[in-house]
Amino acid sequence: MTEQSTADRLRVLVLYGGQSAEHPVSCVTAAGVLGAVDGDRFEMVPVGITRDGQWTLPTTDPRTHAFVPGEPLPEVVAADSRVVLHSGPEGTSERGAELLEISAAGEATSWGHVDVVFPLLHGPFGEDGSIQGLLEAAGVPYVGAGILASAVGMDKHFMKMAFSAAGLRVGDFETVTARQWTEDRSAALERVRRLRLPVFVKPARGGSSVGITRVDDWAELDRAMQEAREHDPKVVVEEGIDGREIECAVLGGRDGAAPRASLPGEIDVHDGGESHQFYDFSAKYTDGTAADLSCPADLPEAVLEEVRRQAVVGFEAVDAEGISRVDFFVTEAGEPIINEINTMPGFTPISMYPQMWQASGVTYPELITELITLAAERSTGLR
Repeated sequence: MTEQSTADRLRVLVLYGGQSAEHPVSCVTAAGVLGAVDGDRFEMVPVGITRDGQWTLPTTDPRTHAFVPGEPLPEVVAADSRVVLHSGPEGTSERGAELLEISAAGEATSWGHVDVVFPLLHGPFGEDGSIQGLLEAAGVPYVGAGILASAVGMDKHFMKMAFSAAGLRVGDFETVTARQWTEDRSAALERVRRLRLPVFVKPARGGSSVGITRVDDWAELDRAMQEAREHDPKVVVEEGIDGREIECAVLGGRDGAAPRASLPGEIDVHDGGESHQFYDFSAKYTDGTAADLSCPADLPEAVLEEVRRQAVVGFEAVDAEGISRVDFFVTEAGEPIINEINTMPGFTPISMYPQMWQASGVTYPELITELITLAAERSTGLR
């Protein structure tokens, strides 16, 4: 096959890095996507976002980002110039987007139009509706959930409310807001202690297990709350659930069709090079001996199908689009309890989301193509 000309290929802006604690995960995700994308169909334009929010052209090849034991985590480093997304070609009223590089002297250089944006951003200021609002205003299609779904999917409190409203079972939890913590810490802690140990103390709007603490003794609660509040002033405390950790990948449907669910997978966290009480950041990304994925999970067929059904219900409960990973606990009795949805899950070749689709017959490059195609098909604005 001969490579298509630039004019024939969709031009895809890949945003990575970002201002959240998941910055390095985003960098590695971008490396995976850029290394596997179908270059005959898509022209990829990588733009990094530094930890302080500056958009920049890469100073190093983003395809080289990786988690390497003993080395610093990957990070976006700002160039001398900055990049902005211009709403529509300059001097016209045409909807669309154009990339501009602004030099230190203030001179602008066009990097051309953008057909689709692939926001490989995890956590606040990337996965929470912030970047989605900017892209809607610019009139450019993008991969993944819209503004509302991104915001609800990022906030564990409102996410669980949406799941409950859709008839899904969620575990017991308590939410502690910034005002509740500062005005009456004792009352907040007393309310949390009504849950059964162990509990998991989490930043309400975080991901990749950053800032999460498992509490087995109430004496550890205050410290765990402080740890979570370093990442988010709003904290969710979830009662531990005795069940198997099952995940399911959901992919949006074409032309208004129903979302598609992968075969569910199971995470087996075990003691490798480090000790892991739960599927934490290290187990996910830096300790290669810490966890295994079994897909399909070793569960009765009826339970697997129920997990797939509920994953789609959860996807639609928050009005998600394109891509999401839905996480469950399955009890000994075979009942799924939905835990959370991730509207921009880790997307490296070895991440859970692509691995589950791989086991379901969709390869990593095919998955990238499908997500970009879905984004290009949809309009911005109300739909």
